[in-house]
Amino acid sequence: MSEIAPFHISVTDDDLADLTRRLSGTRWPEAECVEDWSQGMPLDYTRELARYWAQDYDWRAREAALNGFSQFTTAVDGLDIHFIHQRSPHEDALPLLITHGWPGSVVEFAKVIGPLTDPTAHGGRPEDAFHVVCPSLPGYGFSGKPASTGWGVQRIARAWDTLMGRLGYTRYGAQGGDWGAAVTTQIGRNAGGRIRSGGDISGCAAIHTNMPIGRPPAASLESPTAEDIEAFAAMKDHRKWGTGYSKQQSTRPQTLGYGLVDSPVAQLAWIVEKFWAWSDCDGHPENVLTRDELLDNVMLYWITRTGASAARLYWESFTSFGAGERVELPTGVAAFPKEILRTPRSWCENAYNITHWTNMPRGGHFAAFEQPELFVDDVRTFFSTVR
Repeated sequence: MSEIAPFHISVTDDDLADLTRRLSGTRWPEAECVEDWSQGMPLDYTRELARYWAQDYDWRAREAALNGFSQFTTAVDGLDIHFIHQRSPHEDALPLLITHGWPGSVVEFAKVIGPLTDPTAHGGRPEDAFHVVCPSLPGYGFSGKPASTGWGVQRIARAWDTLMGRLGYTRYGAQGGDWGAAVTTQIGRNAGGRIRSGGDISGCAAIHTNMPIGRPPAASLESPTAEDIEAFAAMKDHRKWGTGYSKQQSTRPQTLGYGLVDSPVAQLAWIVEKFWAWSDCDGHPENVLTRDELLDNVMLYWITRTGASAARLYWESFTSFGAGERVELPTGVAAFPKEILRTPRSWCENAYNITHWTNMPRGGHFAAFEQPELFVDDVRTFFSTVR
């Protein structure tokens, strides 16, 4: 068994000084030709956020807060994996594996780990408790960067199952959004396949996602309902205006990476523009997240130089996103109204054994980050049915 080693975030003073120097030396483009974000992140806001990053943002305080979580690294399938492992004070808690996506990180879960692990301190019941495991995807954050191809969704799903077993968890739940939804879905497929073939019934027992992956059934194409029509319209709009980032990352991540790893403003804009587009923020990301929260997430890309390595997951797996057999494990879905693609339940029934579905009143793609209370409540409610 590979060693599990404690991990402590410790960014060097030299790296912080280099960040400040690069921010102060930014070569700025001219302003956009429109009055909104339709050409990308506006110059005035980008300059203001970069100024705040250089002059007012206190990384050492944010670093200390993140180090309040128990963190570790371990080698899985030859790659070092970083993860938060926060155990509950309730020994009979259900282990819960939570996976982030792009352009997120484990920072997304900072506001939900406490309520999930220690529910009695946050208005819940002892029987709502989880032991929480939040890994950083390969090539993201403090995990290792794959030096060869092959680290796609299927391999990550197997690695995560290995990780949970190494931690001593023979039965667990899994949750995820974005790439985390793809990985979680694949974990569910793998577990269901073992059970159907008469194999080991240990491992993942149920999954929950805030980004279900579904395709319209024939009925929705032939006689679309009002919900179908809305979903088709959102899909058309996203394909027209929202897919440039994924095309670049899935075809030429290395070319893109030179700018992201060299320029903090490039990395900032590449990420924050998606928080504007994908969060339920009423036109501005700071309506739902603070500047510090936005920059905490950007920092986990900048200080680890993972602009290129994170993008490579698109090169590895984007064309197969959502492909695969049906998940037969019990599946819970939290459907947030400002998700990238608002997939109706009828589109997802063929992909999952849906036993719980909640249409959320507010929130977007970064569910745990934007709406931690709604997220925690739905996770508790769903997994109470399978404990």
